[in-house]
Amino acid sequence: MSEAKDTLLRLIALLRLIPRAPGRIATTTLLEKLKDDGFSVSLRTVQRDLDRLSIPFALQRDESAPSFRWSLSENAPIDLSAMDTPTALALYLAESHLKTLLPQSVLDQLGPQFRMARDYLDNLENNGLAHWARRVRAHPNGKSLQPAQIASQVWEQTSSALLEHKQLQINYLSRSKRELKQLLIHPAGLVSRHAISYLIGSVDGYDDLRQFALHRIHQAECLDAAARAHNDFEIDSYIRQNLNTAELIEQVELVADVSPQIAWLLSETPLSNEQSLKPLPDSDWQRLRAIVPDDQETLWWVFGLGENVRVWEPQSWVLAVREKATRLSALYEY
Repeated sequence: MSEAKDTLLRLIALLRLIPRAPGRIATTTLLEKLKDDGFSVSLRTVQRDLDRLSIPFALQRDESAPSFRWSLSENAPIDLSAMDTPTALALYLAESHLKTLLPQSVLDQLGPQFRMARDYLDNLENNGLAHWARRVRAHPNGKSLQPAQIASQVWEQTSSALLEHKQLQINYLSRSKRELKQLLIHPAGLVSRHAISYLIGSVDGYDDLRQFALHRIHQAECLDAAARAHNDFEIDSYIRQNLNTAELIEQVELVADVSPQIAWLLSETPLSNEQSLKPLPDSDWQRLRAIVPDDQETLWWVFGLGENVRVWEPQSWVLAVREKATRLSALYEY
């Protein structure tokens, strides 16, 4: 049964590759494109398939060249422009990553395509690209938290407001005050970061941009009123300088001694574009120098190295590590 399915899907893929007249495509080109789509076929198989399809689908054959050229008649009553194997594979692998990046209206429109892609790949047995979908996954480095749960109504209204440049009325749970507050937001952008997605926008009556974690929005309504434009907002610059901080993020030189395993890791996956590692005398450790953001995230990364790092600069980080070590020691005193 699986062989019959593969044959049927191969024939559909073949028909999809054949242009309507006056366009033409050579048999050898069809063979190459089928192989690109993951089908394992020979030239002879393609020739037999074309012969089988020529009468029921009114295929036209041009025999003026050594490799016959094929076309669909202008009046052929078929439309096969739906799903092919590369498209199905791309949709299958992208679906989970797009759920918090695309507006709900777009996700709703793509829903049938996502389902079709899954069904298409599930029905393929002997196709290399279908096997790829079953064998390839993206896995985060280190422990990743489960994504914070966002209410579907909140995502729908928030993404619509951002897409349509509308004002957004929200009930927001402040982490510091631990109480719900009603806010009128002028959306500027959206950032998905690790397990949390943030709406970037200004509160009505204020000009400064703030960050609102979507999972802390308990109710959202996209209003008809137009949102105030943020003409100077550039999302990549904002991420570099302002994300998760109220102040501009400066660059500092990190100077630290790192253990052999961390040195090896950083030699393969550098901490920044400006990084150097030099062996320390009479030791298997190395001296790390790197230009990094002076932010909480990078400092947390240093904390996570534990006994595998000794920080020398900047001095503010040395003090932070020392204070953290003191607090940890106090926690484990009996």
